[in-house]
Amino acid sequence: MFYFLVFLSALILSAVFTFLIAKIARYYKIIDNPSGEVGRKIHKKPTPLLGGLAIFLSYFLLLFIFSDRFLSGDLNVFHLLGFFSGALVLIIGGFLDDKYNLRPAKQIIFPLLAIVAVVFGGIEIVRLSNPFGGTIDLNTYFFLSPLLISFWLLGMMYTTKLLDGVDGLVSGIGAIGSFIIFLFTLTPNYYQPDIAFASLLFAGAVFGFLIFNWHPAKIFLGEGGSLLIGYVLGVLAIISGAKIAMALLIMGIPILDVFWTILRRLLKRKNPFKFSDKQHLHHRLLELGLNQRQTVVIFYTLSFIFGFSGLFLQSRGKFIALVLLALLMFITVILFWLLDRKKK
Repeated sequence: MFYFLVFLSALILSAVFTFLIAKIARYYKIIDNPSGEVGRKIHKKPTPLLGGLAIFLSYFLLLFIFSDRFLSGDLNVFHLLGFFSGALVLIIGGFLDDKYNLRPAKQIIFPLLAIVAVVFGGIEIVRLSNPFGGTIDLNTYFFLSPLLISFWLLGMMYTTKLLDGVDGLVSGIGAIGSFIIFLFTLTPNYYQPDIAFASLLFAGAVFGFLIFNWHPAKIFLGEGGSLLIGYVLGVLAIISGAKIAMALLIMGIPILDVFWTILRRLLKRKNPFKFSDKQHLHHRLLELGLNQRQTVVIFYTLSFIFGFSGLFLQSRGKFIALVLLALLMFITVILFWLLDRKKK
């Protein structure tokens, strides 16, 4: 009953904040106008941004109110403050980008500052599971933990940022991901009620926003929101005991899609963070004739199946599942390449 009330409270609070912030964004003209980039935008009407602010406010408000639950395990107040500070930096940077359309060189400052906040808050990766048995201790080399955290969080944040191209896609995967982490941290072998609480709270906050973000979207995440979802999922994976393999299973297809997007743009000698195209997997599915709802349901299904499978797999099993994910993405890329050749 407690977990149900936690989820419901976050959902209702987030929905209320989302409704109000949509009104405020429209009033101050912080909107995404599709006429500004003809051919790349797939929505038809000007849509308010700043949706990530609603998730941020509802999540961290309740997290601080029930901080005794969050800090009941190995975490302390400095971890919480570092976590919060990083999210706050992303939301401020997202607001500035939504309002003034910052250049990519300036946009990356805020994710980097968020990572600094997490590291200085004392969040660290102590050990990693070895898929071939045992664990890899990182205490011997003090610089490895900050380095891994930096690569991990930057990868997660830019995955959700670049994936945010279809109504409800990033928010839905974020909700599924945090819900699976909630289930995982309630299993007997990995029982962590503090992380379970924080994960379910985030799932509720994102679901509350998703009510308005489902196609046709009444509000978008905005820059801050798309980064925030990857950031929170990334931090939850770390503080749950470096359960990075679990997060990779949930986010596997989106991460591989972003990896392929970056590689494809580099092969074309384009800056992957300045150049935009409509070659993401979700764009290709839309080209095949699927609508936006059908497209996001495919992503939801894959994230849930692979993420849920991680509840029952040990380290080696998760490694095999990740290899299968990579193989699935490789086959998909080949199929679309053959389709493009046939069209030409």
